[in-house]
Amino acid sequence: MPHRHLYHRYLQLPKMKNRILIIIFLALNFSACSQKENLNGIDKKGIKEDLNEILTDIKDNYIYLDEKGIDLDCIKEKYSKKIDFIKSEDEIVLFFEYLLDEFYDSHITLNTNRKSSFRLHSPIHSKTENGKTIITHVWQNQIENLTENIIGAEILKFNTKVFSKVIDQFPTECNNKKNILIREWIGNKILSGRYNQPRNLELKLLNGKFIKLNLDSLTIKKHNSLLSFKNVDNIGIITINNSLGNNLLITEFDQALNSLINSKGLIIDLRNTVSGGNSYVARGIMGRFIDTDLPYQKHQTIDESWDNQPKVKRSWIEYVSPRGKQYKKPVVILVGKWTGSMGEGLAIGFEGMVRAEIVGTEMEQLAGAIYNFSFKNQKFGFQLSTEKLYHINGTPREKYIPTNYVKQTQIDEDEIMRKGIEIINKSR
Repeated sequence: MPHRHLYHRYLQLPKMKNRILIIIFLALNFSACSQKENLNGIDKKGIKEDLNEILTDIKDNYIYLDEKGIDLDCIKEKYSKKIDFIKSEDEIVLFFEYLLDEFYDSHITLNTNRKSSFRLHSPIHSKTENGKTIITHVWQNQIENLTENIIGAEILKFNTKVFSKVIDQFPTECNNKKNILIREWIGNKILSGRYNQPRNLELKLLNGKFIKLNLDSLTIKKHNSLLSFKNVDNIGIITINNSLGNNLLITEFDQALNSLINSKGLIIDLRNTVSGGNSYVARGIMGRFIDTDLPYQKHQTIDESWDNQPKVKRSWIEYVSPRGKQYKKPVVILVGKWTGSMGEGLAIGFEGMVRAEIVGTEMEQLAGAIYNFSFKNQKFGFQLSTEKLYHINGTPREKYIPTNYVKQTQIDEDEIMRKGIEIINKSR
């Protein structure tokens, strides 16, 4: 054999030439390994390093890890085997995207996406009831062209495939797709859909009628301002246009509130805050409604272990301080399934300060406070929930249900707004 023949030849050479050939032989082998590790320009070794890194970061920092019940050893085993099959930069992104999907938590995501990535939300929301997937929420105040009342409809097919089978085929490896919570989360992830694929549904309505619905044909309102406001029968209405992450919103909110300062009551509509925001903006808004420092939410985290000692919980209460001229009249906050993250924080904060009535449905139920993490070898990073957040009364934010719950039953009337106006009128 050629390699064996070469081996016998260099054994008979002088030592110096022998060493040179050994070096060349090792270099050729190293080069071959490097080519395998960097096939198609993909750094397989770097991906392996980053897989270990993200699993370590999840183990050390993800505050909900124990509650999720996901086996990290399973993820390491399954995903390690996938690395050799990665052939493009897009597949690297999906590799880590699917890994985070194992935890069925919409608050932990990559800070990048590709055309084949899943969107972060859908204009409808569903639940699993008696083995069926039922539409329970519609983004009623943001959809402009929905004519059929699809609330309560059963989702039969997605892109011609039986919906239950699409859930079973979702690209995760280690979570239990028979678990109802996981199944619901996956079902809604599928409804969010991939950016580069259609979202065609076949539905059975409550009245027994069968219809087809293309989610991508729904027109979602576009907003050119951070907020909008109006005065209706001396009730001020301020609608936040998914801008709680924009620091300039504070000044915009001040101007709107100042113009409504003499209204008999105020409604703040947070049903389009799906992208969340930051606590700086939230505290700036809440500060206009109080005259003394008040608590608005509780934080809880776990200190890292020191000197091989047990991990210890740490918690604290966050306060809001007064700011500017106080609005003293009754306040109602409107929320729904597209009230996310800091929008949810605003809702529990106003209620915790005993400064507003909360009206609406379940919110987006995004758990905890998130922080950014980076990879060693990738240009993108990811975010993990590292703190739990609570209503002042001790309720986890993601489990909060509005005190004035309004079950959505139709799309022709804004039932939540109607309830909010009713509360303002009764509070005089």
